[in-house]
Amino acid sequence: MEQPLWEVFIRSRQGLDHKHVGSLHAADARMAIESARDVYTRRMEGVSIWVVESKNIHASSPDEAASFYEPAEDKIYRHPTFYKLPDEVEYM
Repeated sequence: MEQPLWEVFIRSRQGLDHKHVGSLHAADARMAIESARDVYTRRMEGVSIWVVESKNIHASSPDEAASFYEPAEDKIYRHPTFYKLPDEVEYM
């Protein structure tokens, strides 16, 4: 019997986001976390590990990208170019 596929996310330091680092097969979540530790944090790269069974991840379709993201184009206030920064603000 084939084991489920798990997606692995690692947080490298406190305060940073978890980043997707790869996938692995494991029988359950506990085994997936332990395997992820062994495979993806061999040199103390992580402080936190998340695993998600791949079948539980749902994504938008690239074929629908134009219609899916199109509504945001008419909302110029969402773009930083819409705002005028004061001269006192040097770096933004």
